[in-house]
Amino acid sequence: MAFQPSARATINAGEWLPGLYPGMYHAYLAGGAPVGLPFLPGRNAFVAGSLTYMTVGETDIVNERGDYLGRVTVWRGAAAAHAGLELTDKLAAGLGLKLVRNSRYDWWSWELSTDGTSRAAWVPDLNAGVATAIDLAVLYRPASRFSMGAALDNVGPHLVYGHSGEADDLPRMIRLGASWTPVESRDVRLRVMPELDKLLVGMFYDTTGTKTFGRMLNEEWKDVWKALGVEMTAFGLVSIRLGYFEDLSNELGGLIYQREGWYSLQHYGLWDVITRRDIGQFKRIGLCWGFGVGTNTLRFDLSSDAAIYDFPNENWKFQLTSNDLGRLFGRRS
Repeated sequence: MAFQPSARATINAGEWLPGLYPGMYHAYLAGGAPVGLPFLPGRNAFVAGSLTYMTVGETDIVNERGDYLGRVTVWRGAAAAHAGLELTDKLAAGLGLKLVRNSRYDWWSWELSTDGTSRAAWVPDLNAGVATAIDLAVLYRPASRFSMGAALDNVGPHLVYGHSGEADDLPRMIRLGASWTPVESRDVRLRVMPELDKLLVGMFYDTTGTKTFGRMLNEEWKDVWKALGVEMTAFGLVSIRLGYFEDLSNELGGLIYQREGWYSLQHYGLWDVITRRDIGQFKRIGLCWGFGVGTNTLRFDLSSDAAIYDFPNENWKFQLTSNDLGRLFGRRS
């Protein structure tokens, strides 16, 4: 954000895994603007706010006897304030402060007295947990066509559920990424964007106490989300995007094979396919794709990651973005 010269806003939304369960949706809204810094003449900061919402749909409430008691909707959300600071012409830092809320459906035991007797009853409870967290980021841009960055997300105390007092770890994650533009002309621009994401919760945790460090390190590397995106833009108007993604621990994306006689599909990484034999018959690559049309003033994007899953679905995401709100409303940037 620190190098962004004008006010911008974006909104994206879509169904989440409609082939898995109905009624699951996600949405994200963000906007911000650059501000001058009196204590750093010539340097700008970019301040922004964002809202995130996701619901996994309605959940039926059924007691221990199988009686239907109704439905509840569980959801997750976050409200955040962000700031990006331009430290030098090539280096920027970012900070985010956010309030996170997560709800879940629990059962809890309750002693019920009736006519002088007591009995245990299971009572449904829509339990909500709240936490605060910070995000930290740094971006280095040594050349006009190359930049690289790192981010540490969701740093903070546990998510504590109010009714039960239970606590869950926030999904702390480190992200590493880069952007390289090998081709940039008036008519065509080509960008290549690799990224690595690693969940930090539970790293190097050995329940058996028998794993070597080398084995644990290999398992942690397998758990890394690996992605590579390629974007081509023509005439500054139309963009086509293609992405490769693999999350082998959760059986998402990668190169998908099926062993003879096996019903389920197996997900392998590029290194597995190069170094291993007898992994089965190749079925497909879990590719993501996207399409965009518009200018910096207003752009519409459509994308899908449906191919990374093993079940049929139409996982579309719609996004509307303006990287120059002033010009959108008839003002000079």
